[in-house]
Order: sequence, then structure tokens, then C-alpha cells
Amino acid sequence: MAASLSLGNPVDGWSLWPAPAKLNLFLHIVGRRDDGYHELQTAFQLLDWGDSIHIRVRESGEIRRLGENSGIEPADDLAIRAARLLQVRADVRLGAEIRVEKRIPLGGGLGGGSSNAASVLVALNHLWGCGFSTPQLAGLGLELGADVPVFVHGRSAFAEGVGERLTPLDLPERDFLLLDPATSISTGALFQAPELTRDSPPLTIAGLLSGAATGNAFEPIVRARYPAVARAMDWLAQFGNPRLTGTGSVVFADVQAPPSASRLAACPEGMRAWCVRGVNVSPLLNTLKDHARQES
Repeated sequence: MAASLSLGNPVDGWSLWPAPAKLNLFLHIVGRRDDGYHELQTAFQLLDWGDSIHIRVRESGEIRRLGENSGIEPADDLAIRAARLLQVRADVRLGAEIRVEKRIPLGGGLGGGSSNAASVLVALNHLWGCGFSTPQLAGLGLELGADVPVFVHGRSAFAEGVGERLTPLDLPERDFLLLDPATSISTGALFQAPELTRDSPPLTIAGLLSGAATGNAFEPIVRARYPAVARAMDWLAQFGNPRLTGTGSVVFADVQAPPSASRLAACPEGMRAWCVRGVNVSPLLNTLKDHARQES
């Protein structure tokens, strides 16, 4: 079982903030907008596992990244971009040092970059005393990416539009087995695929919760085009129904009980497996409450 995310005690001015991963329990395309974007429906379930963000406030006003972040250039790092966006919009003179402790695979469909951005927005809003409301922070997050708002709100949710229209969901909190086939998928190519189903019937929340048939519109395309993902899904099938999350390469299955470490270690060569817990309330919100309580 992967370690859950929790608050660390501040040391030398540093504070620790979780950046949890998410799963798309299903992903349908129900239409296409006039601006070319697809109308989506999905259910986000947050996880008790993900990255950790270390933050220290600087008096100088400089936003500085420490360490590497999976080879991402600082100018493209959503965590740094989030800090700079909040600094400008809140008109604050303080800065921050930020270090991302990565666990979420890059391009896995688990929302790593979006979650990093959301955690930085929430953390610095508190540490800098900006006073922005959650909807205001979610609005800033949407400027950075469609998945950022769900992490800012910190609740598992039913999402529509491009993923920005959110309705909180109470989902079963269960164990999931994740498998990373360590392959890169082109999201743009998937959306352009001629065989992509773009007219799924709209699903209601009631239908979802009552067990209506769902799937991931991209899954058959990914299985056909990416053999490593197909192999990962075939291996995962021994534990449960394998599914693709979002448009990334990571696959998952819900399991009745976490598999043993030896069974996880027996995953296909070059792949990595984790067992994690699905939750309804983000560890980030719990950490924010802990910080507020410690400072009161």
C-alpha cells in the first residue's frame, strides 16, 4: 500500500503540502463546441497518494524552484506558473521557494501537474494571506488548466464542459491498483483520431451512481495504438476490471483488498504498480485545516 499524504511539521520555515492524484472513473465525449473544444463528462475521484510540495516564503518577492521536476523547464512548470499568477493577481510582494517531490508519473492521466498548481495556489493563498475565496482560486486555476479547479475545490466530483463545471460527489472510498506502463501518449493525436466516439449520450449523476454503463472514449484507441498500455491492461485484469484514466497511459482497477508487495513486484518488466485509496475529500483540504488550527 502506498503511503498516504499527510502534513509534515514545518522546519526552518518550510511547510509541506500534499498534491494528490486523481482518477477519471469514466470519460465520455458528448459533443463538440463551436470553439472546437469537446464537451466532456467524467467523474474525478481523488486519491490519498500523490506528490508533495515543499514551500518556504521569501521576503524578496522572488519565485524560485529548487531541484528538478521530471525534466520540466521552470517556465513550463505549472507549480511555478501558479505561484506567479497568484502573486500578480493578489498584488503581493512576498515570494516563495518551491520544491516538488514527484511520485505521480508524468503524462499518466493522474493530474500531477494540475494538482501541483492547485496545491501551490491553496498553500500560498494561506501563507501569503491573500484572502482569495475557493471559487476565486479555482478561477485562477482554470487559466492554468481544465483539471486544476477540481484539485482546488478538493472534492471528488462529476465534471462537465471541458472539465470545469463541477458537482461534488460522494463516491465509495475504495482501494485501487495503479499500473504505469512507462509510455508516452499524445493527447492531441487522440482527440484527432477519426475513430473517436464524440456523441455519447449524456449521463446524469443519478445514472452514474445507480450503475449505468460507462467507459473511457479513448480506451479502445489507446489499446490499439500503444501495445505497452494493452499489456498493462491485460496484466491488471487478474485483479479487476482494468480501465484507462483520462488520456494518459496509467491504467487502474478497483480491488477488494490490496495485493501483496510480491504480487505488485511481479508486474511486467519496466512498469511500476501502486495500491492507493480513493477518497472524497482531498488531503490538501485537511492540511489547510491543520495549518489554520496550528496558527490559531
